[in-house]
Amino acid sequence: MLRIIAVLFAALELLTAPTRVEAATAPAIERRGATDQLIVDGEPFLILGGELGNSSASSREYMGPHWRILRDMRLNTVLAPIYWDLVEPKEGAFDFSSVDWLIEDARAHDMRLVLLWFGTWKNSMSSYAPSWVKRDTSRFPRTLDAEGRALEIISVFSGGARDADARAFAALMQHLKRIDGERHTVIMVQVENEVGFLPLAREYGPEADAAFARPVPHELDPSGRSWRETFRDEAEERFMAWHYARFVQAVAAAGKAEYDLPMFVNGAQRRPGVVPGDYPSGGPLAHLAKEWQLGAPSVDFIAPDIYFPNFAGIVDGYAAAGVSPIFVPEANRPSDKALTGNALRSIGRHKAIGFSPFAIEDASTGDAARIAGLYAMLRQLAPEILAAQAKDRIAGIGNPVSFEGGAELAPIEVALGPVKFTATTIDPWTPRDAQGPVSHGALLIWLGGEDYLAAGQGVTFTVGPVEGEGRMGLDFVEEGTFVEGEWLAGRRLNGDQTHQGRHVRLPPGEFGIQRLRLYRY
Repeated sequence: MLRIIAVLFAALELLTAPTRVEAATAPAIERRGATDQLIVDGEPFLILGGELGNSSASSREYMGPHWRILRDMRLNTVLAPIYWDLVEPKEGAFDFSSVDWLIEDARAHDMRLVLLWFGTWKNSMSSYAPSWVKRDTSRFPRTLDAEGRALEIISVFSGGARDADARAFAALMQHLKRIDGERHTVIMVQVENEVGFLPLAREYGPEADAAFARPVPHELDPSGRSWRETFRDEAEERFMAWHYARFVQAVAAAGKAEYDLPMFVNGAQRRPGVVPGDYPSGGPLAHLAKEWQLGAPSVDFIAPDIYFPNFAGIVDGYAAAGVSPIFVPEANRPSDKALTGNALRSIGRHKAIGFSPFAIEDASTGDAARIAGLYAMLRQLAPEILAAQAKDRIAGIGNPVSFEGGAELAPIEVALGPVKFTATTIDPWTPRDAQGPVSHGALLIWLGGEDYLAAGQGVTFTVGPVEGEGRMGLDFVEEGTFVEGEWLAGRRLNGDQTHQGRHVRLPPGEFGIQRLRLYRY
């Protein structure tokens, strides 16, 4: 009898082993068809996120009442800082209690986490370094400006800081693997936060000056020329980008050796017409993608933090620089009127793996309701979105806005399969002074054949054949919802709702999904 039981247990173990192995596979960035996607528990994952304010994750009591609010906003992921000064208050003595309760509370509210390592630098400064690092300026030297004055920024040439940061980060990742390696509450990690040098293009001092005098590393330029000869006016910023990337590489590699989670670095953006040092010089910006990609191979991608109105242009710049995947960890604040269009354009046009406004816990009641509506719609659509991204069958509509705040309201044309869609974000049935087109946006998904999905608000579509010959009409349009992955049709739209078959309309002020079938005539 005991032998029979043993055989049964052995058979059961064989049957369940693949499931356990799959569950234990860590999140990763993988190429799926036409794009790179975030894979969690073996499936593509779309981050519907929000980033906490800088100090919120330092107190469990403070965060307590906010979890329900975040859940009601339909987030599936919270981006939360982890602070070096709290994790390692004394050198070599680690306290991960602030990490543990954060993971426990995220699990309790059915959310994933992206952890943000506030280590040697946070927004260029070194305010989150532990006291034992801050006070030892011999072992952890500060940067110097051109006149030799010390700045409250740890030098990128400090091997002591690099090694201490890497050890702390490795300890964090080892701890995460131990407590979360099977559950995958934590799905990505950001290394440092908005690194870059201020208020000059590069730091000075004996080590910095000596490094700047040496030839450009062969990975960037094998000619053996100097930084100035190779990059001219951009030499100082590219020099800093390379050395920040090498520092971050050491930290990221140490962490990945313990637990190989996806890792990224985020960059504070520049205003038009400014020079390096007016913004954090050498940070992971689109025009410095080469330095970061070659200098920090353990970092999976670089990402923009965007607080300027020209959101679309910034994302376009990262995509043009070959950055993949696209992710916006700080997408302005919840009050941004262009939030909907920016999110849907990024997810559709650039196959972004997610979207995340900053200071999400401070959203007003109205802004929280707007985000909840957007994220509720995207949660329904996530399987269709992720499949369409991989098949290159998705488009995103949103008005580009200039840095000065002027919106481009011209019709937007996109080709998807055999159909050319012309979209306008000015609703034809709403008084012009009663609508804000920058808040409008939509996704288009080609399901195959003649079938499409349109989702969003405030966008109207007309259709025609891509090749321009003949005409197309609407066989049917129906509104509906996805319930557990199955389409549940609502009203069959016709008559006034489609302007007697002339267009597909997503009304402003409400998020909706419509399924349409086209035909030629």
